[in-house]
Order: sequence, then structure tokens, then C-alpha cells
Amino acid sequence: MTTAPRPVRILLVDDDPNLLVVLVDQLRDDGFEVATARDGFEAIRRLEQGWPDLLIVDLMMPRMDGLTLARQIKERADLPVIVLSAVDSGDSKASTLEAVAEDYVTKPFHYPELRARIHRVLRRVGDAVPSGALPLGPALILDLQKRRAIVDGRVVALTPAESRLLYALAANLGRVVSTETLLARGWSDAEVPDPSYVWVTMRRLRQKLEADPDHPVYLETIRGAGYRLRRAEMGDSEASGADRASR
Repeated sequence: MTTAPRPVRILLVDDDPNLLVVLVDQLRDDGFEVATARDGFEAIRRLEQGWPDLLIVDLMMPRMDGLTLARQIKERADLPVIVLSAVDSGDSKASTLEAVAEDYVTKPFHYPELRARIHRVLRRVGDAVPSGALPLGPALILDLQKRRAIVDGRVVALTPAESRLLYALAANLGRVVSTETLLARGWSDAEVPDPSYVWVTMRRLRQKLEADPDHPVYLETIRGAGYRLRRAEMGDSEASGADRASR
């Protein structure tokens, strides 16, 4: 006898009580399990009772705005975030997506648009990535749920953009992931998605994770195809150790 999958849990945070009532009814009709909060402090109290699968948060709220709330949450775990905002600015969207959010919905919006974006975010974060630590070699362990890596015993924080790329790569460990796929995974809502976003983020990741960023062991470029995350082999580990010892 198969067990029915549990419904996706959403925490909806907005200071507009009328919007909360309408959205809760619509989301529940679509099978989601929904909890609500009217500001950031109430949202944090909700999180202490249990973590949702997705946070939907209004950007402009009294006492604690949505950006501050999302940043505090991202420091604890890589909970996917959809931001609701009346600010329809390309710069604002890009900076918010880079900093804390997986997607950005401009108010006013039609519910089918929000529903489509929820499903898109859930598909992206549903990559088959181990829930705990992912060791890639003696010098590198990824802990993507906490948005960090352990490099030579040091804890290294990862930005949301860096985490999104690593999620996509880790879900395809040892296989090539195209630049286009990584761009869609990390910056799907950008006004004009630019491959340079991937290149710059990959360079930052190598500087954080690799002993020698110019000769990466874990984050390989496959020319003309994309990128690949791989486990270090014995020879790689020895070479990396020798590089570090010689510095």
C-alpha cells in the first residue's frame, strides 16, 4: 500500500489581511498546506513550530520588512523564497533574486501567475540532492541545506545564487550541466538572463572551494557543453594537498 505524498507546506507572510484570506483559500484549493503571518516577527515564531517547504513574503512590511526576514531565514537554512512586491524595477528584482529569493512576483498579480511560479520554484529546488552533508573529497564537504561548505575544516558561507548553482550541479553529480540550465536554475526571472551571471558565480565558487581556482578539481568546465561537479580522485587529492603544502 503506497502512502500519499504529504502536501507542500507554505508560509505566507503579508501585512494585508484581505490578501492573506484570498490567497490562503486559493492555495488550499490547490492542495497546499498554508500557514500565515502578518509580519517578520510572527513569521519567525511560526518557524520555531516547524519549517515549511516554501516562504512567500511581501517585501514591504512594518516592524520587519520581507528582505530582512528572508536574510535571517537564509542564515539558518536554504529555504526557498518567493518575494511579493509592488516595486516593479529590473534592478530591484535582480538584486533581490541575487540576495535572497528564488523568484519575484510584482503586485498586483493574478493568482495563476503565482501558482505557476510556485510550481516552478518547487521543481527547481526538488533536485535530488542529499539532505545532509555531501563529501566531495578530503578537503571539501557541501552542506547545501545550510548554504555552506566545509573547506579544509573551515566553514565557508554560500550566497543564494551560489547555492542554486551547486544544487543543480550536485543533483547531476558527475554529469555535465549546460550553461543554459544553470542560468534558468539561478536567474529565471532576470529581465535579460546573461550567461555572464553563471561565469561570474562559477568564478566566485572556485575561489571559495578550490585549492587552486585556476586548476579546479571539483568544478570542471566542459568546453562547449557546460560545467560538471565531481568528486576528487586520489590523485586529485594528493595534488591539492601538495599545492596547499607548497604555499
